[in-house]
Amino acid sequence: MASRIIKHKKSIIIITTIITLICVGLQFFVDVNYDMKDYLPKDSPSTEAMEVMEEEFDGSIPNAQVMMEDVTLQEAMDVKEQLAAIDGISDVTWLDDAFDIKMPLEMADDALIETYYKDGHALFSFSIREGDEVEITDKVYELIGENALTGEALENATQQKLTFSETLFAAALLVPVIIIILILSTTSWLEPVFFLTAIGVSVLINLGTNIFLGEISFVTQAVAPILQLAVSLDYAIFLLHSFQDYRDEGKEPKLAMNLAMKRSFPAIIASASTTFFGFIALTFMNFEIGSDLGLNLVKGIVLSFVSVMIFLPALTLTFYKWIDKTSHKPIVPKFKHVGKFVMKIKIPIMLLVALLIVPAFLAQKETSFVYGIGEQSETTRPGLDERKIEDVFGKNTEIVLLVPSGDVAKEGKLVDDLDSVEHVTNTLAYVNAVSSAIPEEYLEKDVTKQFYSDNFSRIIVTANTKDEGDRAFKVVEDVKEVATAYYDDDYFALGESVTLYDMKNVVQKDNTLVNILTVVTIAFVLLVTFKSISFPILLLLTIQASVWINLSVPYFTDSSLVFIGYLIVSTVQLAATVDYAILLTVEYRVNRKVMPALPAVKKTLDEKLFAIVISASILSTVGFILWLTSTDPVVSAIGLLLGRGALLAFIMVVLLLPAMLVTFDKIIEKTTWKANFYHEDEDKERN
Repeated sequence: MASRIIKHKKSIIIITTIITLICVGLQFFVDVNYDMKDYLPKDSPSTEAMEVMEEEFDGSIPNAQVMMEDVTLQEAMDVKEQLAAIDGISDVTWLDDAFDIKMPLEMADDALIETYYKDGHALFSFSIREGDEVEITDKVYELIGENALTGEALENATQQKLTFSETLFAAALLVPVIIIILILSTTSWLEPVFFLTAIGVSVLINLGTNIFLGEISFVTQAVAPILQLAVSLDYAIFLLHSFQDYRDEGKEPKLAMNLAMKRSFPAIIASASTTFFGFIALTFMNFEIGSDLGLNLVKGIVLSFVSVMIFLPALTLTFYKWIDKTSHKPIVPKFKHVGKFVMKIKIPIMLLVALLIVPAFLAQKETSFVYGIGEQSETTRPGLDERKIEDVFGKNTEIVLLVPSGDVAKEGKLVDDLDSVEHVTNTLAYVNAVSSAIPEEYLEKDVTKQFYSDNFSRIIVTANTKDEGDRAFKVVEDVKEVATAYYDDDYFALGESVTLYDMKNVVQKDNTLVNILTVVTIAFVLLVTFKSISFPILLLLTIQASVWINLSVPYFTDSSLVFIGYLIVSTVQLAATVDYAILLTVEYRVNRKVMPALPAVKKTLDEKLFAIVISASILSTVGFILWLTSTDPVVSAIGLLLGRGALLAFIMVVLLLPAMLVTFDKIIEKTTWKANFYHEDEDKERN
């Protein structure tokens, strides 16, 4: 295989270039989905409810709110009409839908009035047509000026505007940083360009081939290209370092590449396999935003592997003279005596980790989660507008109930009971907005259509809670309990808080499944790689400890964590950073066959620490740059967890793993097939 690649190197470069250029064009035709609720399972209650409402009613759930400051009742009515006149806006709801504003406001319940009109501020709820959020929210901004706009539709519009630009900005920061890191790790000014070209080509092909998936999520669009680059750059480093080693031994370029491909293949396939199977676990998520990202990353890892093993050798042999001409002396001196230092502190390190691991494991299970996209930054207009509205009206969320129509008396009792639910501030239905005494057939269709369809009656419940959290989810449960008492299971509930409630139930089940699959599949790869029971256990314990410590930080800092970020990083960190442990352990095993455990560990650390530092610094830099540059709470959370996780994994691999390798040396030998470890007494007998 290596010989054929070397023989046809020019053809490989031409074909790869053509495919890459085609995929660069195709990526602009890939649709990006910014609506997280679309990734709920088709059989989830809120998804089924949405389908029923779309069939039965012309309108949809309110997904935006506008607050106008210092307006009279008549001015507020004028604004309502202007909002309703915007193409793509429907079901504009305000105080006049719940109370006749021609009557004195003192006659109405204070809680009802203050839901819509307070201290001269008017709060409108309405629906923005899905798919046109950017255009319509821009028109709303033109209408309201400096007044406040918030809601799920605005979040989608903001993500659509920022995801692509922020990804480019992150890449613009990231690439120079990675080049600097790679220059420090190589002896040629041009070699980093070869690394980035090989992986960059696979990233571009991955983006273009997404055309065959139909669409991808905004999380995949923002995170997958950078993650693919970070986790697969090691493959190119392994190959070119081996190539350079053989060149230094005096081998001619073709033979050096042939030998380098054979020598680096086991390390690259082991590294790619752990990452591949880790990402495969994500594809089993019922919450399909995880499976969307998982499938994209799996495809990316395969493409990176193919690019490194086929395209990079061809590229390097064609232009290796450029590498030679731009060679330089090593910039960073080799690490010395690190192994000696680590072995001196091995007992304290193992005791410290033993003390941390149980609290970290328990704490990461108790972390407070956010199941949507999280709160917008106050440095952005959406974040500032959201705070403005909260300062006046507090938190508000709406739940829509669809109940069988026909029994007006039952509806009236249901509305009364819903009004008594804690945190419910207003219930809007035909029986209280019009009158239960007036038959609907006596009224114009325009009056009744927002309340009745052929089969269902629509009731809008407003609660003074956030869209999610313990209090919001308790309201969802209480509203469902009241509806069940009247209609058993013959009703539907929907709304952002209901969707997030369903999301919570789905992703909590996903968490257990994905974590088990990740550990089991990676353990299997390690078992095959090392033909050992003990090596996989020690490697997984090392990386898993870093995962638990990473994910426990939000608990100890009393902060909430975006759940999709938690779920993805708990998989990605394990799958991507186990490579550090593999690299160190493979080299340790080679050294252990010719020397005792302690010298073997010291030698391994001194020789491989630099390579691990480079790999960890790249992944950590990727994470922290995503965190610092992204205003999207989901992407930012993934970045912070990834950056911190890579650093923790590096610390664990360098400090904990060597300590355990020495401490459990005898157990490792007994549980490893054909370990062939060095023994001083046997060596003396031979001599």
